[in-house]
Amino acid sequence: MDTSAVRIPDLSGRTAVVTGANSGLGIETTRVLARAGARVVLAVRDEVGGRAAADSVDGDTEVRRLDLADLSSVRSFAERWRGDIHLLINNAGIMAVPRGRTKDGFELQFGTNHLGHFALTNLLLEHVTGRVVTVSSSMHRMARGIDFDDVDLERGYTPYRAYAQSKLANLLFTLELQRRLDAVGSPVLSTAAHPGYAATNLQSHGANPLSRGIAMLGNKIFAQSAANGALPTVFAATQDVPGGAYAGPKAMGGTRGAPALSSRSEEAWDGRAAKRLWTLSEELTGVSFPLRPAERN
Repeated sequence: MDTSAVRIPDLSGRTAVVTGANSGLGIETTRVLARAGARVVLAVRDEVGGRAAADSVDGDTEVRRLDLADLSSVRSFAERWRGDIHLLINNAGIMAVPRGRTKDGFELQFGTNHLGHFALTNLLLEHVTGRVVTVSSSMHRMARGIDFDDVDLERGYTPYRAYAQSKLANLLFTLELQRRLDAVGSPVLSTAAHPGYAATNLQSHGANPLSRGIAMLGNKIFAQSAANGALPTVFAATQDVPGGAYAGPKAMGGTRGAPALSSRSEEAWDGRAAKRLWTLSEELTGVSFPLRPAERN
């Protein structure tokens, strides 16, 4: 990984939590943060795989179980937390998988990629001192908005439609979280990132065998490495950017290259949709924004 495009500060004494940190973008993000001195907690569904991944990291790491498709697991992770979190990296995700449900009955991709991270962030927010970084995708542009009348896509499910909606939800969540942080005078920043076209195992779990095969071939021929795909996340986590910023590769139409601020779809800037999504997410998860305005002398 060439990190020369990102000037990474000394993170000694800081703690980062990275979801889905056992492979792909997550483990590469973990390696960068740990090398910079951070203590990194790998929040993973598979603890055995998480420990194997942690053993490959040069730095201070810890593995804790977290299943974003199970709100009881999310609550358990948050309830056990003690101490400050400088960086909360909402990295974990699933892509274009067959139709399924989370343990709580939500459409699997929306429930895992958005609702799980929504609940986790709000349950941990009182501990966060620096930034919340949520990993989205350039494929959010495929979504023409959140289908609030059928958020589980019962009347028109396709794997990629569900994935695009969940990634649009990630960006709307980032937007509304920053608005709420600003409203209470919090110094915490909410940012987002996308990896461009990065070769990870995310594409290997697609529902359609033909699409899966094409994606895996593309990984070998066109994609940049997972290490380079993680750089926009590191950029959003450590560089001087405004709240609500969205980072991604700046070359070849945003598919590869050094990280920079990235554009997003018009739908991803919709503040009214962001507020509506937040309200719906609170209703579905039973978790709400925990912060109140600071008292002023």
